[in-house]
Amino acid sequence: MNTELRNYIEKNILPQYEKNDAGHSLEHIEYVVRRCLAFAEQFENIDPDTIYTVAVFHDIAHHIDKKNHETLSAEIFYADEEMKTFFSKEERLLIKEAIEDHRASLDREPRSDYGKIISSADRSTDAEEFLRRTHAYTLKHFPESTEKEFLDRAFDHTCQKYGSNGYAKHYVKDKEYDAFREYINNLLQDRKVFDKKYRKINNFIDI
Repeated sequence: MNTELRNYIEKNILPQYEKNDAGHSLEHIEYVVRRCLAFAEQFENIDPDTIYTVAVFHDIAHHIDKKNHETLSAEIFYADEEMKTFFSKEERLLIKEAIEDHRASLDREPRSDYGKIISSADRSTDAEEFLRRTHAYTLKHFPESTEKEFLDRAFDHTCQKYGSNGYAKHYVKDKEYDAFREYINNLLQDRKVFDKKYRKINNFIDI
């Protein structure tokens, strides 16, 4: 991997994730980077510098506008003058498109293998961490929510994203994700069990 690229990103890009909520923090980015590099081995001709850059930029604008963060994150990457010293125009366009295509609710397939890798790597494989991220988002954006509203939002969001007909798509072989989906679907079968799990994970006694 290009040492100068990595140094630039570690100094100038990764610190910006301190602005995001806990569910889209630097810890999440490190998780996505690790999975991207692992999944790249399932494809031919994936450049490690390119997929690494896709991963580190993919959520950088989440604190600005969650609903449009994939577009804004891609724009922030493309406007970064330093990136022109590491990638050609064609490579920069490929990275920009992959960032735009990472969102789970995308109604089409990503346009490249890089998009498929980042989209898959961005999926949760830890049920408790997913429920903590869901709670962190609601706590930040809807802090006045009642306990019932926290629980209802978490249950509805989990059903819509990871339920039997959930919108989250996957494009790689991933045993961790398969086990996660099975666990989540079992949890969704009983609302009382789901609520109990969510309360315990997020220390509702303190809310």
